[in-house]
Amino acid sequence: MSKLFPRTALWSRRLRAALAVLATAVAMCGVVLAATSTPSSAATCNGYVGLTFDDGPTGSTSALLNVLRSNGARATMFNVGQNVQNNRSAAQAQVAAGMWVGNHSWNHAHMTSMSQAQMQSDLSQTSSAIQSATGIRPQLFRPPYGETNSTLQSVASSLGMRQVIWDVDSQDWNGASVSQIVANASRLQAGQVILMHDGIQNTRDAIPQIMANLTSRNLCPGMISPSTGRAVAPDGTTPPPDGGTPPPTGGTCTAAAATTNVWGDRYNTSVTVSGASTWTVVVAITAPQRVSTIWNGTATWDSSGTVMTMRSNGSGNTFGFTTMTNGNSGARPQIRSCTAG
Repeated sequence: MSKLFPRTALWSRRLRAALAVLATAVAMCGVVLAATSTPSSAATCNGYVGLTFDDGPTGSTSALLNVLRSNGARATMFNVGQNVQNNRSAAQAQVAAGMWVGNHSWNHAHMTSMSQAQMQSDLSQTSSAIQSATGIRPQLFRPPYGETNSTLQSVASSLGMRQVIWDVDSQDWNGASVSQIVANASRLQAGQVILMHDGIQNTRDAIPQIMANLTSRNLCPGMISPSTGRAVAPDGTTPPPDGGTPPPTGGTCTAAAATTNVWGDRYNTSVTVSGASTWTVVVAITAPQRVSTIWNGTATWDSSGTVMTMRSNGSGNTFGFTTMTNGNSGARPQIRSCTAG
């Protein structure tokens, strides 16, 4: 025993040293995680910008979604119908990751050279493919190459979509470097929209710096309003100027959703409305999920069965519903709009 003791003591000292190093590393990791997560959760949003990505889904969509999610960013994906048809799972992943989806034509053709009937067929086919894959009917349309005319805009409008071009071109499609993409994105102002593309490595590499710049200016990624084509808060509202007291709502309200209970095959969502005592809230469900039960409101559905319009029924400003996952356990409902009255 006396011969073994020195080795045992040495091993014990080495073990304690190793554990101390590990504990320090864990503590440091905790600090890093806190430092990276705090800005996004505590950010002051005095304005919103629209991050948009064209031409997806692609083989790189998963990588793009990972970067966006890790940086606390949501974006609008203007999808090509043919790509959606060939990669339904990637389109579904976009919605499951909290992104919004828009119509970018069937195969990225020069649409202004088409007849009105051809335009109608192209956009309708694309919207149907997106709805079939994701359960969401696009409310936004971006013409390929930004080429448009009054006929194309009229066709998009007839299909329930607002045309959205862009205010800032990242030039990622033109071989721009990471630093150039970041510099271009730094020109974004509140309410504006930037053009980027799915499938470009430099664009993915630029996202952390783009988000850092936006955060430094109290700007946050938001949704693009189907009413105005401008970037607004993810719940469809616009922020008060300089972060002050919100102005009179003028027919709008705010709806905040929270997942309150989760089981193996279903989950509950509670939605709290502020800014109005009578309200109408539009909620989108991701297919194949379906709502089985509702409470404290009166609901109607669109033809797809995935967009629910809930109206107040005198039961207060909080309503809820149970959603059956039907095999899609990751997706959660999205609040599309809240209207007072």
